[in-house]
Amino acid sequence: MKRLRLDRWTGQLLLARPGVPSASVPRAALRPAAAVPRCAAVRHQSSAAAPQITWEEDAYHDGTDPIRFPPLESLPPQATSLPSPSPERALKSAKLAALHARLSLSQKIPLQTLGRALVDASADADPQFNNTNLALVGQTLINYHVAEWLMMRYPRLPMTVLYSAMKGFAGPTALHQIARSWGVEHAAAPGGEVDPGLLQFSLHRQGDAIHGFGSRRAEADWLKENKWRHGISSRVVFDDDFGDTVDLEADREHLSRRSNTEYGNEYTRLLAEKAYATCTRAVTGALYAHCGRDAVKAFIRAHVLSRTLDFSALFAFKKPTRELFMLCAREDFEPPVARLLSETGRMSRTPVFVVGIFSGKDKLGEAAGASLNVARHKAAMNALKAWYLYSPGENVRVPSDMLHEDALPWNPAYIDMGEIVGR
Repeated sequence: MKRLRLDRWTGQLLLARPGVPSASVPRAALRPAAAVPRCAAVRHQSSAAAPQITWEEDAYHDGTDPIRFPPLESLPPQATSLPSPSPERALKSAKLAALHARLSLSQKIPLQTLGRALVDASADADPQFNNTNLALVGQTLINYHVAEWLMMRYPRLPMTVLYSAMKGFAGPTALHQIARSWGVEHAAAPGGEVDPGLLQFSLHRQGDAIHGFGSRRAEADWLKENKWRHGISSRVVFDDDFGDTVDLEADREHLSRRSNTEYGNEYTRLLAEKAYATCTRAVTGALYAHCGRDAVKAFIRAHVLSRTLDFSALFAFKKPTRELFMLCAREDFEPPVARLLSETGRMSRTPVFVVGIFSGKDKLGEAAGASLNVARHKAAMNALKAWYLYSPGENVRVPSDMLHEDALPWNPAYIDMGEIVGR
């Protein structure tokens, strides 16, 4: 059987031209040509040979292609000796201008101030060039607006849930995610030669912590070691805005010791999260310093309070039926009664019971469970959540609204009696 040469067929198809018969193609042209390097296969309009391009080595290029690798930014002689970029370089940073435009900031905020908000105290210890002062102002404003909005929107929240909600909106993790959503990127290491549009912080040393509200307890050394219980009243008086104990010196020494010996662990990630959260607070403080309270209030509502938080997941009840009974007794309601509403598959492997909690003729809660006891507890928890998550509406007025000159008269806000003491 005769062997077929498929390479000749493909060569005839590739070399065929309109108006020229295939028989006129010479046999030598059908042979595959030698492989030509991709870089040498360059067509020129003239028949002259391609010019030989030679790169002259200078201070910026050491034989590399300047088209693929453009020259770096010319830096001042003292730039590499500075701990952070000089403010003059902020005017030439494309990253900083892009961040300014993404956040829709006012032109009143100069790029130098925005660049300062990206310098953590661990990168530059000088308070005139880092973001510590701006972050302190921003932290106070964010915590204030979040707290007043939570108390006006959900006036019946227990204090433990209120602390958790505060941390969910204004905590370090939440502010870290906000800064990430802005497109803020961090530099590998801080220095004067770094682009001013990059967040700069050090993983090997911790900067000065922001001193907010709260004071250090005398028994702080034994609280974590012995796991002592500290009540809500003491947390309100002594602890910070999120109900956590204030122990700055011990935390700083512990994080510094671990960050010097380990890299990429939970402690160094904590330092990165703290730096991003400080950056968010500093941008808020810069906005207040240049644009005033109305602009910063709109900024916090747009970037912080607009986030979604599941308040029902913040509750943890130990004895929901007992707490619901005490709540009904305090509010002069009829004692709660559990009633079976429906069921299916009682004798099967997967039964489902639907139980409702009633106070007189009013149904307080309803839930389904695999047993009557589980369904009763879930129904009691749903009834308690419905009570604690009461809200007068979405567009509630807050005390800071009265700072406007043309504000309407203030209507007294709803103040709840408080949570159940025996919980």
